[in-house]
Amino acid sequence: MFGWYRELTDRERSTFWSCFAGWAVDAMDAQLFSFALPVLIAAWGMSTAQAGYLATATLLSAAIGGWACGYLADRFGRVRVMQFTILWFSLFTFIAGFTQDFDQLILVRVLQGLGFGGEWAAGAVLMGEIIRPAHRGKAVGCVQSGFGIGWSMAAVLAGVVLALIPHDYGWRILLMIGVLPGLLVLYLRRGLTEPDVYMNTRAALAAANELPGLAAIFRPAILPTTVLSSLLAFGVIGVGGAIVNWLPTFMKTIRQLSPSESGYYVFFVTGGSFAGFLVSAYLSDRLGRRRTFQLFLVCSWIVTVVYMFLPLSGWTLILLGVPFGFFTIGNYAVLGPFFTELFPTAIRANGQSFAYNFGKAVGAAAVSCIGVLAQWITLAEAIGLVALIGYAIALVATLLLPETKGISLTPGLEGEIRPDTRKDLAVAQPGPATP
Repeated sequence: MFGWYRELTDRERSTFWSCFAGWAVDAMDAQLFSFALPVLIAAWGMSTAQAGYLATATLLSAAIGGWACGYLADRFGRVRVMQFTILWFSLFTFIAGFTQDFDQLILVRVLQGLGFGGEWAAGAVLMGEIIRPAHRGKAVGCVQSGFGIGWSMAAVLAGVVLALIPHDYGWRILLMIGVLPGLLVLYLRRGLTEPDVYMNTRAALAAANELPGLAAIFRPAILPTTVLSSLLAFGVIGVGGAIVNWLPTFMKTIRQLSPSESGYYVFFVTGGSFAGFLVSAYLSDRLGRRRTFQLFLVCSWIVTVVYMFLPLSGWTLILLGVPFGFFTIGNYAVLGPFFTELFPTAIRANGQSFAYNFGKAVGAAAVSCIGVLAQWITLAEAIGLVALIGYAIALVATLLLPETKGISLTPGLEGEIRPDTRKDLAVAQPGPATP
């Protein structure tokens, strides 16, 4: 299953590990705050509403930052923007440890979120353009499995720091530590270079004095791709994330899981998601992007229905966290390579980051929608209904989008400026997929 890694060049491998480390640190810094939040609520007397505002503000700023950084990555380079974003969010994670009240913290969290969204926007495109077509899905998908590593690192750090240091300032130490892995990643990335396809396309566009603007992804030639990829991201990330958000509440209030059982449940969901990232990445290069999405979306719906409506309890319920994490979170891995192949080079980071962050931002509405519906129907029915609608939307998007497995991103196919596409994109569409 990992034989493909031996075929990578030194340049491909260094890019792979640099992006993997960056994504893991991104996830770790995000999760460090989730472990510090209960301590903050007790120490500052924060309300649950204020805690919710912190989460929402960070989510929205991450969406805005992701789109902005995607546009900047098209203008100034994938590597440069990726270096800047990891320095940015690591710095504000460190600064958060010095905040004295809620107002200061929410401001720092908003600034921090801008970097969270940007790291994936630049990194996923860099990976997609550096890695050869035959292994692009596996490599980009495996990089996203770094989320599970980062989550685990945060859990270990939080457990050690908050156990050994008094909570009054232990949470500050916990957040400040987050800057160290970020500096290590910057060191690892010092030798990265921009993809050839980006440099060639950028030079051609500059010579013609035709640099696409921020709104280029909404022009007629590319608008269907932008809309459909955004709807796919909504179904995969937005709805999947909303279910993950409400599932702990469901387990505690409806299934009556004890605190210790809830801890085991999180462990199995995380382990399942890590395996899901790897398997979906592998399958995307074997079955194709669309078929992999369709398989995982259907299975996600089935697992959700089982969770919601079958009379399960105890370890059966806990162990079901493995397939839940495997399908519901594991299918995120295919978004990176698929979106890289859908958008042309001149607007690739812009389009990819907009679609991905649209899914995350609208996912916040799905979280609220479940809460509102639960006032009229049961929580299980509310989650099941939102899952059905969201996954159905994503399935329709996969049917309307083209299959891109094996597509070449070489300059020979899309590095030219062609007269028929200059007006809308200033770059040609990618060529047909290879057999």
